[in-house]
Amino acid sequence: MTVIATAGHVDHGKSTLVLALTGTDPDRLAEEKARGLTIDLGFAAVALPSGSPLSLIDVPGHVRFLRNMLAGVGAVQGCLFVVAATEGWKPQSEEHLRILELLGIGHGVIALTKVDQVDDELLELAVLDVEEHVEDTFLAGAPIVPVAAPSGQGLDALLAALDDLLILVGPPDDTRRPRLWVDRAFAPTGTGTVVTGTLTGGSLSLGDELIVAPGDRSVRVRSLQNHHHAVTAVGPGNRVAVNLGGIAHAEIGRGDVVVAADAWHHTAVLDARLTVLDTLDHEVSRRGAYAAYFGSGEFPAKVRVLGPSRLAPGDSGLVRLYLQTKIPLLPGDRFILRERGRDETVGGGEVLDVDPKRPASKATPDRSVERLVTERGWVTVEELERLSGQTIEATVGVWVIDPVLLEARKADVLGRIQEAGALGLDIARLDARDRDVLSLLTEVSVEAGRAVVGEPDDPLADHPWVALLEAAPFAPPGPEGFDRGEVRELVRKGTVIEQDGVFFAASSLAVAAHQLAVALRGHPDGLTVAEIRDLFGTSRKYVLPLLGWFDRTGMTRRRGDYRLAGPRLPTPE
Repeated sequence: MTVIATAGHVDHGKSTLVLALTGTDPDRLAEEKARGLTIDLGFAAVALPSGSPLSLIDVPGHVRFLRNMLAGVGAVQGCLFVVAATEGWKPQSEEHLRILELLGIGHGVIALTKVDQVDDELLELAVLDVEEHVEDTFLAGAPIVPVAAPSGQGLDALLAALDDLLILVGPPDDTRRPRLWVDRAFAPTGTGTVVTGTLTGGSLSLGDELIVAPGDRSVRVRSLQNHHHAVTAVGPGNRVAVNLGGIAHAEIGRGDVVVAADAWHHTAVLDARLTVLDTLDHEVSRRGAYAAYFGSGEFPAKVRVLGPSRLAPGDSGLVRLYLQTKIPLLPGDRFILRERGRDETVGGGEVLDVDPKRPASKATPDRSVERLVTERGWVTVEELERLSGQTIEATVGVWVIDPVLLEARKADVLGRIQEAGALGLDIARLDARDRDVLSLLTEVSVEAGRAVVGEPDDPLADHPWVALLEAAPFAPPGPEGFDRGEVRELVRKGTVIEQDGVFFAASSLAVAAHQLAVALRGHPDGLTVAEIRDLFGTSRKYVLPLLGWFDRTGMTRRRGDYRLAGPRLPTPE
């Protein structure tokens, strides 16, 4: 479903037109009905001639209710701009148009109301007046549909124009990151807390665990409605009422935002591009009491102009905004900036960076992912998605890495491997990032937990110590004089066996096991330590570790002073 907002000067017939189109009176408050004046947001829906559903948010036109108007247009995709033929273009028409432009609204339809109260000549002049005022705006060339709501004149043509508008607007984006700016919160009897808003970014379903910002308060979706119809799930671009468990209705209200936990970066400091209205009669600087409007919320803000100290009317420049509370934002989000002391709209713009890393004096923000990565060096895919709103493929592992830093890290890891020599580098000595980088080094091979340059081979083949061990199999020399790393690697690979501080060549033990098997075949009741010592022509110093290894591996089993054949002793030929 597409959501659009009405806009236009007070008393130009917006609410009457919505009622005529939808059958729903958007003025729900008793005060609104008594005064004939829209004070707060109203909501209605209609099925267009094509069958497509359309939601309408009726916003107040009076300048005193501008904050309510801003709360209603923060998440819409298009507008129904209303101008009365009897009065023509008015100051509030101009302000609403500028606000819609600043919020990035790109398409709309113009309804010229109350045409039953003017003659053909005045109607023609009214059309020319509107065309002149929307020239060079997003409404230039938009259809202007004359209507008279009470009689129904022009309503069919207006519904057809709205059908065409939906084609221009296109379907709402689904980034799988739902965000619901709350525009109403209430507690129907026996229901609990209910909030309403326009859902963007993703879907909501029954049972979803969410948080409310500011404050990261945990809530759960108990039920959902879309224009008074109960649903189990609802997609982006829809008006939705959500029954939330875990929070009292007094603890949530307009300006709060409901999002999925861990899917958003919550920020109170952001960089943005600000466009100053050309109708402003003064420059914009850090001096002033400002309020920034995001979604349905109004947030006190401080402004720092980046680069020059101030922006002139009509200028567009970079600013840093300092909010008093953290809210979930993305690059591309639009905002309106008002000066509270003067009670005037200053301008508006687009968020560029929700987590600035550079000081304001050196910041050059834009929306590029490359800049985000360059300023951070290493950033996880998940964090980058929260910061940019884009899904980026990892450079390696979970990381997206600045290319310059990546090349430096690759060179460092390669250098350490080369310095390790023929034995290679034990990869356990690398940290997690270095191990990820290791996988990118095509000239490096990893075998048995060691990284070497080139194809893996056995750098310890024909090791001189092994030759000495094999030459004196049952009186083996110790490892003194040989590299400790090489000794550890020989033991780890099983080329050398260590038992009780004595080292044997594995090949020597295989020969000893065969000799022992032959001897025990002739002595089924077992052999003593002294007999086995004499069998191998060695001393007690070496035969005890040798028998310890035989016992440990199941080659022999001990019975008193005798060693008998164990289950793993080889069968003599």
